[in-house]
Amino acid sequence: MNSLFPKEKIVFDLPDAEIVYYPNLFSVEKSNELFQKLKNEIPWQQDNITVFGQTYPQPRLTALYGNDGKTYSYSNIVMQPHKWNTLLMFIKNEVEEICPENFTTVLLNQYRDGKDSNGWHADNEKELGRNPVIASISFGAERVFHLQHNEIKECKQKIILEHGSLLIMKGETQHFWKHQIPKTSKPIGTRINLTFRIIR
Repeated sequence: MNSLFPKEKIVFDLPDAEIVYYPNLFSVEKSNELFQKLKNEIPWQQDNITVFGQTYPQPRLTALYGNDGKTYSYSNIVMQPHKWNTLLMFIKNEVEEICPENFTTVLLNQYRDGKDSNGWHADNEKELGRNPVIASISFGAERVFHLQHNEIKECKQKIILEHGSLLIMKGETQHFWKHQIPKTSKPIGTRINLTFRIIR
């Protein structure tokens, strides 16, 4: 990004977690441009999900991009990756300027409105290895990201994920914490989220 000014950075002081938030990795203008391109150019899909024996359409749209055709599995869904495109490579390179990893995969989520959501979970799939680094970019409508410690029940955190922001979770976070994007009854626009990860 080669900015003359360091990006604003918020470090959360939470037990058993390393979580850092950059509210404005991208400018508003750049975020608007990237949001429109992602919305229009990504081949979004809606998979069925099975929870407690009930199958229903997942409450959001998704897409997977990555290296070497490595699949990604969660909640009994196996996703096949598309090959990286120029748009996603640009975003990936900007993320890696801040978070010096070599991300192999990005899972994209489109929350069309407040009825779309992502329930409590941890990004602890075996493909991600121990202590995975997850870098999450948000574009579009702000949504509230909830965190809850698995053992210390009063240990909770809410983060408003802003347009053009970057949230990094690393260290032992996925072993000790779960997170969600809950539904909201407020009238709310579309949010697009890109979670960069490394598949071992």
